[in-house]
Amino acid sequence: MKFSDIYYTPGPEPVFCYRSGAAVYEERFFRGALVACGWNTAGYPLDTLSLPNNHTRIDFTEYSIPQSFSLTACGICLDFGWKFAGFEKTGKENRITGEIRLESSLLPVTAYVRTVIDGTGAFTRNIEIENTGTEHIPLSRIVLMGGALETMRGLNRFPGIDTSEIYTLGYFRESGWGREGSYAESPLTEGVHAVDCRFGRDRHRHPVLFVKNEVEGDIYEIQVGYSAGVRFTVDYDASSGSDRTRLAFGAEVTGYAPLLVLRPGERFCLPETHIAAVHGGLDDAVNAMNAHIRRSVLTMPGAEATACLVGSGMGAEHDMLPDTTKAYMDQLAAMGAEVFIIDAGWACPPEEPIDWGGCNGRNTPDPDRYPGDSFRELRDYCHSKGMKFGLWVEIERTGRRSGVFADHPEWRGVDRFGNRSDQFLDLTVPEAFDWAYSECARIIEEYGVGLFRVDYNIGADEYYKFRDTDSCGIAECTALRHYAAVYELYRRLHERFPDVIFENCAGGGGRTDLGMLKAFNHTWVSDWQISPRSVAITNGMTLALPPERVDRLFAGMGCHEYGGLDLHVRNTMLTHMSLNVISPKNAELNADSAAFVRRSVDIYKNFIRPFLPEALVYHHTPEAYAKTGGGFSALETASPDKRRGACAVFALQKPVTGEYRLYPKGIDPSLEYTVTLDNYGAGFKMSGISLINDGIRIVIPSALSSELILYES
Repeated sequence: MKFSDIYYTPGPEPVFCYRSGAAVYEERFFRGALVACGWNTAGYPLDTLSLPNNHTRIDFTEYSIPQSFSLTACGICLDFGWKFAGFEKTGKENRITGEIRLESSLLPVTAYVRTVIDGTGAFTRNIEIENTGTEHIPLSRIVLMGGALETMRGLNRFPGIDTSEIYTLGYFRESGWGREGSYAESPLTEGVHAVDCRFGRDRHRHPVLFVKNEVEGDIYEIQVGYSAGVRFTVDYDASSGSDRTRLAFGAEVTGYAPLLVLRPGERFCLPETHIAAVHGGLDDAVNAMNAHIRRSVLTMPGAEATACLVGSGMGAEHDMLPDTTKAYMDQLAAMGAEVFIIDAGWACPPEEPIDWGGCNGRNTPDPDRYPGDSFRELRDYCHSKGMKFGLWVEIERTGRRSGVFADHPEWRGVDRFGNRSDQFLDLTVPEAFDWAYSECARIIEEYGVGLFRVDYNIGADEYYKFRDTDSCGIAECTALRHYAAVYELYRRLHERFPDVIFENCAGGGGRTDLGMLKAFNHTWVSDWQISPRSVAITNGMTLALPPERVDRLFAGMGCHEYGGLDLHVRNTMLTHMSLNVISPKNAELNADSAAFVRRSVDIYKNFIRPFLPEALVYHHTPEAYAKTGGGFSALETASPDKRRGACAVFALQKPVTGEYRLYPKGIDPSLEYTVTLDNYGAGFKMSGISLINDGIRIVIPSALSSELILYES
């Protein structure tokens, strides 16, 4: 669907109805509070727009916190006491913004509550807050979006259903390095449940939550575009013996209080919340969110954002000397790479081990590793092979061997115990921001960079530093301001260099949120490439991000340790494909292995990549992470017109049987398809209705092996 509209009912208690596709969300300004009035996934405006208002499914007065956002400032709860100061609707067609302006009667604070709809079944919610007074205002609690989600009434309509069987909660269970995408679902039991990202946890849990009503078929996907502390709460009131349940949620910024100190006259834009509401299954919500992300979130122009060029490169796991680099450029270009990246270590002297962390901040090619003009010669050699030249940088972390570390200790933040960080570059310091921007711009221009890889190898605990705002005596947690500066840094760079591809990486998948990705073309989602977990990571992270934005690597980083070559290659083919070397520079190249990789790259380029930037994605085994001890994982992408698709089926450790029956989902039952099983190198004809009803018998005789299935009408 592409329908979008905001319907505003003025009056003493105005109502705001947001309609995007078949999703409907309504709010009401009621006695000094903006309250959530419920959701609908069938496209109907709810009964809050009807008079008399006797049939509203949600009675927000039953909820202890019905507000659609919450703020606490100066120790005062600002959930109530607002004055409605106006509503404005701007835009048209598939990009409409509604802005509610509220003025607090308790403090000199104005809130601008913005909702963007785009016809996809998903919404963006953003709040900007303004200090209209003359004193600093500290904020200690910020709930970006929340309130009532659903009320279930008359449970006797569903005989035999226990309240613990109504809802399912899905999220990434692990937050540690190399364990991204660990999606799992569990029944929602009575009580308050919280999922924390980054603050108090490691940083590798993507901030996304799924809530599914298993009885009525509605599913919600909620993401927060913020790279520091996020907490999702779900409050499920399902008292025993009651004929109704109440479900509320919250998406909250977490950190040390005060989270933000508003300066007099300052306006500050809080992180965005994105929520999809769909009647259907998990992938229906995923595809609605993907459409929203493509249309309204990741919209930075230029740099072939949807070209999905095949990446490659080398880093500190090799000696990185010029002759080695040229040898690997030759090898990877022959396998079909379109970009070659010189990764971490190019600013380090040729010593073992390479101290690339300690050399952060140098940002110039080491003269002993790259004597004379050899570094620029490598760039020219890369171009002669038909590849873009890429370069790695970690600009937000300073190393002890860099001049900036010694010269500017004041640029590194101070933690809650008063200790100055030995690596964190606090971009809330204007001079530090200016240095980072000018250094990145210099690197791009001076070395002719076509792809700029941004890394960030720093623990989540480093985000929460303190700084005395304007010497007012109130030390705020710097996380919100720091990440506002981080996003602005890369926005400016991408805007200045629109033809440069910006690739995000943060120790793997440490910053994959939508706030970070706004200025990037695609993102590394994990440094873990060893099967079977590598397969589960790909499966899980494509639940959170569109597949063309998800970088997955073949070879390198331990990829070769377990499993067959086919599994390693195919784990990248339904995402943004990246290659690494398959042979040392002085060893004879295995021609058969190289030919298989090249043929797979050609399939990616010619068959999958043309539809990947708008592909629908289907997770046949969404909880693949739990299957890494045995079973199968299957992932599918398909063109929106259902004329072409690709499925990768993986046998993980100890599969129960060597057979798997695949029922492709991106199928039109009225069409005829040619189906190709890549292991056989042969195709056959099959009707769409047969594919849907009968499926395809896939035989994979050993663990950690795979099959690639292509279909085309």
